[in-house]
Amino acid sequence: MGFRTPAVMVCMFLALALAVSAISVAQSPSTPTFSKDVAPILYKNCVSCHRPGEMAPMSLMTYELARPFARSIRTQVEQGTMPPWHAEAPEGTFLHERRLTRAEKNTLVQWAANGAPEGDRKDLPPGPVFPAGWTIGTPDAIVAMAQPFEVPASGTIQYQYFRVPTNFQEDKWVQAIEIRPGARSVVHHVLVFASEPGGTARDLPFVPIAAALRGRAQNAAAARGPLIATTAPGTNAQVFQPGSALRIKAGSVLTLQVHYTATGKLENDRTSVGFVFAKAAPKQEVRSASFVNPQLAIPPRADNHRVDAQIEFTENAHITALFPHTHLRGKSWEYRLTYPDGREEVVLSVPRYDFNWQTYYEYSKPIAVPKGSRLVATAYYDNSANNKSNPNPNIEVHWGDQTWEEMQYSGITYTVD
Repeated sequence: MGFRTPAVMVCMFLALALAVSAISVAQSPSTPTFSKDVAPILYKNCVSCHRPGEMAPMSLMTYELARPFARSIRTQVEQGTMPPWHAEAPEGTFLHERRLTRAEKNTLVQWAANGAPEGDRKDLPPGPVFPAGWTIGTPDAIVAMAQPFEVPASGTIQYQYFRVPTNFQEDKWVQAIEIRPGARSVVHHVLVFASEPGGTARDLPFVPIAAALRGRAQNAAAARGPLIATTAPGTNAQVFQPGSALRIKAGSVLTLQVHYTATGKLENDRTSVGFVFAKAAPKQEVRSASFVNPQLAIPPRADNHRVDAQIEFTENAHITALFPHTHLRGKSWEYRLTYPDGREEVVLSVPRYDFNWQTYYEYSKPIAVPKGSRLVATAYYDNSANNKSNPNPNIEVHWGDQTWEEMQYSGITYTVD
């Protein structure tokens, strides 16, 4: 028997070590699996939309349904397209944030990059159970469109407006509001406004800065009243914090603005609005209002046109939520608050506004606004041919309800100190 030299022995040991290491890597338990690692993330963040009967185009409720979309999931997560969250702020600034942690993103990306393995089904957590009816519980009152609206199978459908009386015989303190489309597949979004008897508008704790805007803005607010609820892909029911509630006066009338989208099939929709009333008068009244710039004029082919609207607070108040709204040319938003001492603060930045996601940004901690503070809402518009959603880059665009027109509209929810 011959003897091997030390150098040969070292090489053999190194080769053996590398082989064992390769086997270890291939079978690494750190590779994410659907059952153990991915399903909890999808259940928490995605399947409220990505399930049968909801707006998302595919379901992610099971491995068999999610596996074909692994590559797409990776791309959407890496690009930041999904989950759809467009505000730029530290995590926890807003309630109901639709975004993943860095660790969750890495898990989804690594799962897809490693072949999207299923893993041991014993590791699969129980799937979420969604309420079959109202998410706010059984409503104390339901207000619905008088007649169903027939949604055609094809073509562009103009915004529809439905005026619906509440028939409230006395003022109501509302703890929660939820909108339920009758045919969810054809309803893109619904905005619900509430006008008081006689079309009068309540006194606001702020005034528009530009006098030229004041009359038109107040008239628009009086006609439909303040925005009180929204529903769109990914939005939640409006639930107010304990001890606070929204007052809807007796005899108020709701206006439902409904954006329908044809799906190739004739549908009938009868959207309804459910209310849960507070058990007692609240310690704090929540109010809703809006401020706008109806004089906007966006030049043809302008790719970054700025439009401002500004209000000044005449009373001490707290802002609880903001709702930026533009149409297909809307590009980004910024809300800047200037305090009486000259200090400035950006209270909401939406650098990638997306018309398809109508988000009411609700603050985890309401923003204190002293009397004399000014809030400037700045919207930027892309009316160029580079905007793939632009209906026509060669025209000057003005205010209008239809998606091929534009708005510079800010909903605001607040309390008065």
